Amino acid sequence: MRVLQVRFKFKVPRAELEKSILEVAPKFRPGGEVQGLLWKIWLINESESLLSGIYLFKDEASVETYLRGELFSALKKNPTISDLEVKIFEILREPTKITHGPIE
Repeated sequence: MRVLQVRFKFKVPRAELEKSILEVAPKFRPGGEVQGLLWKIWLINESESLLSGIYLFKDEASVETYLRGELFSALKKNPTISDLEVKIFEILREPTKITHGPIE
């Protein structure tokens, strides 16, 4: 499994941002348009105008497919965001199991 962290600054009011997120969120359901995605957590820090997503993928190939796909391409082209950061992490399984991280 792999964790993908995507973070960026947004330039629209929170209400407008949340409306657009609710429109796109169903595409990220398990078994939906993002192949290999097990779950996604949406995060916001309104005071710093930051939006972030934490994704759990079944494998690195699924992460790479998503990053080359249409949904991510549309995000990169969105004029209402800036400072896009993408990071891929491997999970340390044993300590994560001890702390009940949702990886099983």
